Amino acid sequence: MTSTASSTDTRQDLAPYDQRPSWQQRLRRFGHAAGPTSDVRDRLVPPFTRPGPRLWAALGIPRTLADRIVRWSAWGGPLLVALLAGVLRFWNLGSPKAVIFDETYYAKDAWAIVHRGFEVNWDKNVNDLILETGGDVPIPTDASYVVHPPVGKYVIGLGELVFGFTPFGWRFMTALLGTLSVLMLCRIGRRLFRSTFLGCLAGALMAVDGLHFVMSRTALLDGVLMFFVLAAFGCLLIDRDRARAKLAAALPADADGRVRPDAHTAETTRLGPRPWRWAAGLMLGLAFGTKWNGLYIMAAFGVMTVLWDVGSRRVAGARRPYLTVLKRDLGLAFLSTVPVALTVYLVSWIGWILSPADGTGGYFRDWAAKAGRGGDWTFLPDWLRSLWHYEHQVYTFHVGLSSPHPYQSNPWSWLVNGRPVSYFYESPSPGTDGCPADTADKCAREVLAIGTPLLWWAACAALVYVLWRWFFRRDWRAGAIACGVAAGYLPWFFYQERTIFFFYSIVFLPFLCLAVAMLIGAIVGPPGSTETRRVTGAAGAGVLVLLIAWNFIYFWPLYTGIPIPIDDWRARMWLDTWV
Repeated sequence: MTSTASSTDTRQDLAPYDQRPSWQQRLRRFGHAAGPTSDVRDRLVPPFTRPGPRLWAALGIPRTLADRIVRWSAWGGPLLVALLAGVLRFWNLGSPKAVIFDETYYAKDAWAIVHRGFEVNWDKNVNDLILETGGDVPIPTDASYVVHPPVGKYVIGLGELVFGFTPFGWRFMTALLGTLSVLMLCRIGRRLFRSTFLGCLAGALMAVDGLHFVMSRTALLDGVLMFFVLAAFGCLLIDRDRARAKLAAALPADADGRVRPDAHTAETTRLGPRPWRWAAGLMLGLAFGTKWNGLYIMAAFGVMTVLWDVGSRRVAGARRPYLTVLKRDLGLAFLSTVPVALTVYLVSWIGWILSPADGTGGYFRDWAAKAGRGGDWTFLPDWLRSLWHYEHQVYTFHVGLSSPHPYQSNPWSWLVNGRPVSYFYESPSPGTDGCPADTADKCAREVLAIGTPLLWWAACAALVYVLWRWFFRRDWRAGAIACGVAAGYLPWFFYQERTIFFFYSIVFLPFLCLAVAMLIGAIVGPPGSTETRRVTGAAGAGVLVLLIAWNFIYFWPLYTGIPIPIDDWRARMWLDTWV
């Protein structure tokens, strides 16, 4: 097979020779056949890899049927992987029937925001009443001070509006977005690697990751943030392909029909409105409107997409690609991301903005009319000044948050699953609450937010490989993966004194899965390898994937809250810091 990470040219953004040497041009009339040279069109828009004919011959599949399978697999493979992920995530979604971990905030905030437009103060004992009555409880009117923007809570609230104020209702949308994120990652990986196999592999790895699984079954904001970040990356990837396709179409062809680089075309071609980049701005705005760390990701993705334009112009033949991008692309790149994202963020506060400013609306909604009267900014609308004050107070809270928590962790430990977070824990006695009656001791019933250990440990090696590919092979795909990881991970090192948790890493998990898929592609081996090399590589890669799948199955009770004997639970506590 040829569907490996190294099956496409890793130097797509290096400029080829401007033209064939003149002596070759003169000798062509005498029948001279030039050696194979790189067609710029293939470097701008590399073709997707296809399984080699030997595979179809070994399986006894006719070529016409093989072509249909290849076409079907482009969407069929990702849909099958997403179907598996969806079945796993929606199975018994309402269990445990409890308000687990920070659902005590976001499930209730979501219910309030879709009904009143702002968060409210709930009675501290209302959780039991919600579970007993199926959510049939009155919504308070007293506004509550919250420190996260409203988008993620609106998303959770959609599920509650459809399925009720119940555990299934407030977890429905995170399960749906978790399933769709697997589908997106399959398609993103396929486009990134030009390989359906590696794309589906990346999605399948995320489908069997414990952290992604648990976050997809819990009403927290970080899974929603991850979805919008991944969607923004996918939009930018599509935009890159379409921009390069426009450049390839504009370049002239020589007498042999081969497309050559052309400086004038590369420096003057306009790439149009680029709607997928505007869609990325929308997704980044929704990410920022879910949690503020979406700002770091927007900045990183903005730099990344501009550098992609530089590489595209260079391959097309631009002599000064940076200056060309500055003149032709940078302005629209900024307008389609930053203003769009900020506008989306402001619009997401519409419920709070439209709430009364007489003290009965959202928290601080009346600040400008009361405590904020006077000053140099009174020409601005009261709602905007009140919102600015609110945001300033939230920023002060975030930078000063250092209250100790038993499950807080340092970002240095995240990649090795150093300190997972227990969302739910019970110790049922034998014969009660699902604990087998013949159990010698008590049982443990836990929902533990921990990544599939073997996947995350393999990702540590994969990141080293990705960085090597980026630095020493100038592989843009490795750079894109490294950018996604860095944008979601590195900013937390500036806040090590804060109370932060391992599950924040869900935002860069898709890029870890892409890194592992890229590493597995290298293990399988590049096209042209000997049969022994390919068989050995495929066997090694297959063993790694099977071990990761087994690891997910082994930890399944800890992801789903299934009661197991306490000794079985202890056997799964591989590190002391997991307890």
